Amino acid sequence: MDPVVTSSEPERGATPPGEMPTRLRVILANPRGFCAGVERAIEIVERTIEIYGPPVYVRHEIVHNKHVVEALRSKGAVFVEELDEVPDGAMTIFSAHGVPQAVVKEAQGRGLPVIDATCPLVSKVHREGQNQARKGREVVMIGHAGHPEVEGTRGQIPGGVHLVSRVEDVDSLRVRDPDLVAYVTQTTLSVDDTRDVINALKARFPKIQGPDVKDICYATQNRQTAVRELAKRVDLLLVVGARNSSNSNRLAEIGTTMGVPSYLIDDASMVQDGWFQGVSVVGVTAGASAPERLVRDLVARIDAVAPATAETLQGVEEHMQFKLPRTLSDAMRERGITVDANRDRHDLHIA
Repeated sequence: MDPVVTSSEPERGATPPGEMPTRLRVILANPRGFCAGVERAIEIVERTIEIYGPPVYVRHEIVHNKHVVEALRSKGAVFVEELDEVPDGAMTIFSAHGVPQAVVKEAQGRGLPVIDATCPLVSKVHREGQNQARKGREVVMIGHAGHPEVEGTRGQIPGGVHLVSRVEDVDSLRVRDPDLVAYVTQTTLSVDDTRDVINALKARFPKIQGPDVKDICYATQNRQTAVRELAKRVDLLLVVGARNSSNSNRLAEIGTTMGVPSYLIDDASMVQDGWFQGVSVVGVTAGASAPERLVRDLVARIDAVAPATAETLQGVEEHMQFKLPRTLSDAMRERGITVDANRDRHDLHIA
């Protein structure tokens, strides 16, 4: 959507406190919504069902969004928590968050046909941790306990990892050799999210090794940068995303921290008219697992509160695409389905 800016648009704070607006201005964050890893994971499930037929079994939610999960379930995807729920010989997909090596070996031991939808940027974290462990370093992971990506990464690195999420956790770390330490980060945490913890690690372990800045998840950083710019301009911030989506929660937290009333919603049905009292300008963004149709539905819901115009905030243009797994792309070619040879583009744009 192209920006629509006119002098007659309502400005931030134009509606008196406690009063409902007569007009609303909606500003959409840019970028927002699906990242390349999520788009790839969804396409993997859809293409696998298309080629091999349903049912196709997916370990854990392919991404953290119930609307995406339900849409795929309606096409023939069956979501399971563990592989013991998968029948022998059934086509199996690993989610975008990645899995521990034990799960990979379990699938191999059972002879399950597997297509791995792990985000390539998550796989890069796995490789970084594995390389550091092979060099004799203990690996520290900055992330949230219980998150599927963290559990997958912990199970991919020989010897496991030390998990930290706060500066205080760094103080209590116990390692064999302070000179042989490395760190990796959960991809749904941005440079801003991890800066203080990384600085604390470097202060305590001066020789600690970390990933190159180019290895960070571009989508997480870009969406957070965009929502910071958005929050400066709005009276109310609405974030479309799931409660169990780490990156969606963080977007709402940023708005709140900047003094803007901010709500994380699954979809437009959760919107309450009372939120718009004293509001003239509404900011809208979406987490990396939220489809754009939910944003369109939300704008329509806002327009039902008061006539609204919508514009898109200028931001970073993203052009990242990831290749499909070779097993799947080869199967597509065998069936005469065109595979985009140019889709593995790495022209990252970090805000």
